Amino acid sequence: MKNNLSSYATLSALFDYPATDYGAKIAQAQNDLEAHYPEAAALLQPFSEYMSGAGLPVQQELFLRSFDVQAVTTLDLGYVLFGDDYKRGELLVNLNREHREAENDCGAELSDHLPNVLRLLPKLKDAELVEDLARRILAPALRRMIRGFEPEQVELKDKFYQKQHKTIIERPGDHHTIFQKLLEALHAMLKADFDIEEKEPAEKTSDFLKNIHTEALLEG
Repeated sequence: MKNNLSSYATLSALFDYPATDYGAKIAQAQNDLEAHYPEAAALLQPFSEYMSGAGLPVQQELFLRSFDVQAVTTLDLGYVLFGDDYKRGELLVNLNREHREAENDCGAELSDHLPNVLRLLPKLKDAELVEDLARRILAPALRRMIRGFEPEQVELKDKFYQKQHKTIIERPGDHHTIFQKLLEALHAMLKADFDIEEKEPAEKTSDFLKNIHTEALLEG
C-alpha cells in the first residue's frame, strides 16, 4: 500500500448526489490526486474540467442518468457483483458491522454503497480487511461499472428500459458517459495501492446485467 487512504474518502464526495459545493469537491479531489496519484489525476481531468464548468442542474442530471433513473450502472457494489444472490446479503451484514465499529455513518444508503465503502477504507485498522475490500469487492465491481458505460452496453440498457418503461429519457449531451472517467480514476488508485489483477475472474453475472442481456435477446 503506497499512499494514505484518506484520498479515497476525498474522492468519495464525487459519488454523492451533486449539491452547490460540488465544484469545490471536484477541485479538492483533483488536487489530491495530482499530489498522490498522477495517473489517476490524468484520468480524472476530463471529468473535472467538464463537471466544474457545468451548472448544478446538468451535474445532477448526469448523476441521475448514470446511477439512478434509467441508470447506466448502480453504485451498490454488492448488487453489481452478486445481484440478488444471497452473497450480497452476507456482504451487507459484514459491511454493516465494519461501518458500525468504525463509526462510519452510511446515511440513508446501504452499507455496500460505493461512497460509504470509500469513506470506510481509511477508518479500518485491519490492513488485511482493507486489502480484501480493495481486491475482492472494489476492483471487480469497478471493472463491471466501467464496462457498463461502453456504447454496446448502454444500447442494451436502453432496450431494456424501453421495454420496461415504454420510453427512454434522453441522455444529456455528448458527455453522458462522463462518470466513466471518475470510475476509471478510482480504479487507477486501487491499481497503484494494491495488487490488483487486470482481468476479472469468471463470476456470477449480476442480476442488473443479466436482465438487460436477457431482455435484449428477447427483443432480437
